[in-house]
Amino acid sequence: MHGVCSTGEVAISITAGSLAYIDDFLPEDEALIEARRNAAEIGGAAPVNQLTGAALRFLAAAIGARSVVEIGTGCGTSGIWLLRGMRPMAVLTTVDVEPEHQRLARAAFLAAGFTAGRYRLIGGLALEVLPRLADGAYDMVFCDADRQEFPDYLTAAVRLLRPGGIVVFNATMPGTAATERVPTEAEMTALGELREQVRSDDQLVPLLLPVGNGLLCAVRSPSLASTA
Repeated sequence: MHGVCSTGEVAISITAGSLAYIDDFLPEDEALIEARRNAAEIGGAAPVNQLTGAALRFLAAAIGARSVVEIGTGCGTSGIWLLRGMRPMAVLTTVDVEPEHQRLARAAFLAAGFTAGRYRLIGGLALEVLPRLADGAYDMVFCDADRQEFPDYLTAAVRLLRPGGIVVFNATMPGTAATERVPTEAEMTALGELREQVRSDDQLVPLLLPVGNGLLCAVRSPSLASTA
């Protein structure tokens, strides 16, 4: 089922049984399973779930993504899904502050069959790295890092995206998974600010998907590119 909010944001809801069926529809291979094992062993790098990964691959494929920015490399699970949806020879730029995360992600990408030329790993704080990336040069930005910084990531993403590009935020409906920790007050405040920013920005066409812990997506409208 789905509904349209008065703000124009579309929210879609499906049953838990349907979600389980969808997970079974797209089983993960050994490269993804190993990336999940690595994430479980080191902790602190929770990978996207199977359905979220499939959604990322679909979105990247739907727009024919040639260049994608990922904020929060983790151990490579989401990066593999993104790369599998991107065009051949497309490049994923992925940013993470933890060197061990990126070491494991590099191994995961290689295990999944992606050569070094298909990805660019940048270590450092996202809000220090993103200003160095070129304006309007990316087809997609995926954010899965510090939720307190999501509003700042949105500002950066609008600058980085070409007209028609997509920004995607993971875990925007905190508490929807039984295993998720209780969000802090600061995180809740930041998520509320993010949702309001997405709804109120005339450059963006938003969509909230009940996938994983919530995927908040927005297209940078081509028709309003001149107002950016």
